[in-house]
Amino acid sequence: MFPVRNLIPIATAGLLAQAADRPQFGTAWSRNMTSGERGLPDSFDPASGRGVRWSVPLGGSGSESHSTPVVAGGHVYVGTNNEAPRDPRRTGDRGVFLCLSEKTGALVWQLVVPKREEDIYHDWPKTGMSSPATVDGDRVYLVDNRGVVLCLDAKGLANGNQGGTNEAAYYTPKSTNGIPVGPELPLGPLDADILWSFDLTREAGIWSHDAAHSSILVDGDLLYLNTGNGVDNTHRRIRRPDAPSLVVLDRHTVRWLAQDGLGIGPRIFHCTWSSPSMARIDGRKRILFAGGDGVLYGFDPFRPRRGQDGVARLEEVWRFDFDPEAPKSEVSTYLNNRRTSPSNIYGMAAVDGDRIFVAGGGDWFWGKNEAWVKCLRAGGRGDRTKEVTVWSHPLGRHTMSTPAVADGLVFAADSMRTFHCLDAATGEAVWTHELDGEVWASALVADGKVYIGSRRGGFYTFTLSRTKRLLGEVHLDAPISATAVAANRVLYVGTGRTLYALTR
Repeated sequence: MFPVRNLIPIATAGLLAQAADRPQFGTAWSRNMTSGERGLPDSFDPASGRGVRWSVPLGGSGSESHSTPVVAGGHVYVGTNNEAPRDPRRTGDRGVFLCLSEKTGALVWQLVVPKREEDIYHDWPKTGMSSPATVDGDRVYLVDNRGVVLCLDAKGLANGNQGGTNEAAYYTPKSTNGIPVGPELPLGPLDADILWSFDLTREAGIWSHDAAHSSILVDGDLLYLNTGNGVDNTHRRIRRPDAPSLVVLDRHTVRWLAQDGLGIGPRIFHCTWSSPSMARIDGRKRILFAGGDGVLYGFDPFRPRRGQDGVARLEEVWRFDFDPEAPKSEVSTYLNNRRTSPSNIYGMAAVDGDRIFVAGGGDWFWGKNEAWVKCLRAGGRGDRTKEVTVWSHPLGRHTMSTPAVADGLVFAADSMRTFHCLDAATGEAVWTHELDGEVWASALVADGKVYIGSRRGGFYTFTLSRTKRLLGEVHLDAPISATAVAANRVLYVGTGRTLYALTR
């Protein structure tokens, strides 16, 4: 057990989902960064404890925790690294995924996964477990730091090993030739229970890069997820050009049912960062997915056929090229070109009514200094690049934001420390605010407020209004990569070192 400030740990809460839970990254289906929560704080002060219900350490000095928390069934789930080990037997750099009590922050169970051994570019040092989880009932779906899709029991091993997986072997570090390094350690009730796994590297043939960041979309019995296929350590070569960018799994049988089948691989400039979302377009459900080639694709939902043999191809309905003037071939030759390069989309497509909002542009690390927020009205079939743009608004240099859309306003941040409030109908600037640092997170709109954190540790609260009003500003203990989350009248803010549960 690790220290929890302010409250005494109590027993684990039940598993029945509450109406105000936040069980995935963004709102269900649409991925819009909004919440209907009420009673959230305008400001807080960790130094005095004002507004802090509890806080939990995630990592030590220099930690790089990047995971956005999710809240479901009385638990808070968040990824981190192992800079502050919670199990003294498992030390060193590893990916860690925590299940915490929603009421107290006490540890319920944890998943501790060794790093990839072959190349640091597969699983960058100290990045830990970066993917946000998706919770459905008593099942927790996650892509871990090794690029393995996991289905976890929300109760952990406290109720026994339900899936028959040899967790002890999975948690044991191995050498590059697969030989265990050290003994398999005994497991206990504070360990995760892996019900099943699907290795994207071994089974889907991807080449992961830097860190897995995939938020799984659940639609009935199906799981949709981006694969994280990307460049190798030279940043100029796609080792697995034929590997899929989007896959569909059966969450019961763990069968790989379908993939995009579009040959996106050779056009990936850096990696596949964006997770899928869902919308209703032309009266039908559509899966929306931004590939590593800077194109937003719309697919028909997959319908498994009885007796299906092999992996099917998703039916593409339409596509939108986010940056049609950008280079489309030999993309690696534009590496580190800050004037001309392909575009990339880190965030997700957010849906509000009949419109889709997407932010993207030159790759943050290697691409051109140009970025935009765009509003689309996506309908019809085929290449809709020229027909569906409602408006386009320039941002500064680069962006990682998933837009937050509420009350006729759109919120997104860029790498020039500027937080933008735009008119959702026209794309015109309503107001901007200079933050203390660059932004990797997305804004959250909830309770008539807008929350955003920076990589310098600044956390800001604005009024949801066309008139800019800064309600609160606090400087926290480490960079903020995670998007703030609201659930059950509590605001969760994660830094590289600490997860805060905040109330009025």
